[in-house]
Amino acid sequence: MKATTYQIQVQGKLDESWSQWFQGLTVTVEGDVTTLTGPVADQAALRGLLTRILDLNLVLVSVVRVQEQHTIEEVSDA
Repeated sequence: MKATTYQIQVQGKLDESWSQWFQGLTVTVEGDVTTLTGPVADQAALRGLLTRILDLNLVLVSVVRVQEQHTIEEVSDA
């Protein structure tokens, strides 16, 4: 099974040093919102990430599954 890419936004500013603690997700900050982006293996891994966020008492803003772009070749092979 292929990992699914997610964007998880939390209130507050986390720096790049948190990336490994959040399973290698990319950490970006815009204003007062931090976005964690990257592949998540499965629903159990997603729940683990969300639990870490709650354990840090961070406010969860959003969780979005990023749709993958398919090329014409990939679609026609399906």
